[in-house]
Amino acid sequence: MSNEIIRPKRVLVLFGTRPEAIKLCPVIRDLQSRPDDFDVRVCVTGQHREMLDSVLSVFEVEPNYDLNTMEAAQSLTASTARILAGLERIMLDFHPELVIVQGDTTSTFCGALASFYQRVPVAHVEAGLRTFDLWQPFPEEMNRVVTTRLSALHFAATERGRNNLLAEGVPEKYIHITGNTGIDALLFVRDQILNGDLIPFRSFEAPAGRRIVLVTMHRRESFGDGQLKVCRALRKIAARDDVHMILPVHPNPAVEAVVKENLSEEPNIQLIEPLDYVSFVDLLRTCHFVITDSGGVQEEGPSLGKPILVLRDKTERPEAIDAGTVQLVGTDEKRIVRQCMRLLDSPSEYVRRSFVHNPYGDGQASPRISSAIHSFLKT
Repeated sequence: MSNEIIRPKRVLVLFGTRPEAIKLCPVIRDLQSRPDDFDVRVCVTGQHREMLDSVLSVFEVEPNYDLNTMEAAQSLTASTARILAGLERIMLDFHPELVIVQGDTTSTFCGALASFYQRVPVAHVEAGLRTFDLWQPFPEEMNRVVTTRLSALHFAATERGRNNLLAEGVPEKYIHITGNTGIDALLFVRDQILNGDLIPFRSFEAPAGRRIVLVTMHRRESFGDGQLKVCRALRKIAARDDVHMILPVHPNPAVEAVVKENLSEEPNIQLIEPLDYVSFVDLLRTCHFVITDSGGVQEEGPSLGKPILVLRDKTERPEAIDAGTVQLVGTDEKRIVRQCMRLLDSPSEYVRRSFVHNPYGDGQASPRISSAIHSFLKT
């Protein structure tokens, strides 16, 4: 009988933005619940550090490494170079046996590339999303495609994601359909709010007779003329006497300047600072519908029965569109206004598009991922 001690496998989890943190914290917690199997270290790259902390505290996740790469108005080239250089030092310090990245950000791409340079296998959470247009969304679509080529394990949220990966030649044995970890996070926080274990830091109520319309926007491909058209549409919608619009303003200067210049004087549009995650979930839970260009909100809204109007021409998340709860409106001013008016004026249309629908999972993606990683690292 062998007396060899089986040590936990070294796993590095890497992220930089709040959406990544939301979707990876449930995975981290599940991995950490198995200390005999995994030695887990967490690295944040720091682009959105001020927006990360509230998410990390909710899930009680403490980073082991912080690259602190945030600089005002830095270019993609500059942030990529800084993240890659920082990750090399961490790889040489920790010597991970697997690196986990999520989604499609610059951190995701850099994490996969830095791991490849060190010959460390990569596990990609939320793999297989595609618009098949490298410029929409930019640069996320390229980040996804390249990360797939650099990854050894692929965790697809849906069958459609799996099929996209198979079409690109990814071996079937390395693809796992898990559901989306963002739904794990959403349902956990929703339930904690409902049972009183989590209290939103901020709460919102519409003035009497008004319905809350939640708006988020931050995508690079809408910068410039697209943002201006969206702002004009929002002003027209907010001119109604039955609407109260709430817009958490993204800290990116290219977003903040346009939004504040064009919407700050509108009495029925409430511009607020970015919300902590618990408060955002509570607002999402209680709003009437959502206008957004966020990928994550496209997944979260249907799980809470909220119609979603997407400020994009293409989406890598078509499942909820097929179900009818999500609709693309792009940055076309007339289309945005028309579809909002339908949701506000037609009770039957609102009911048709507001049923609870979970095309992205059942809230159990994280344990599926942990089990697949354990099997992979044993071989």
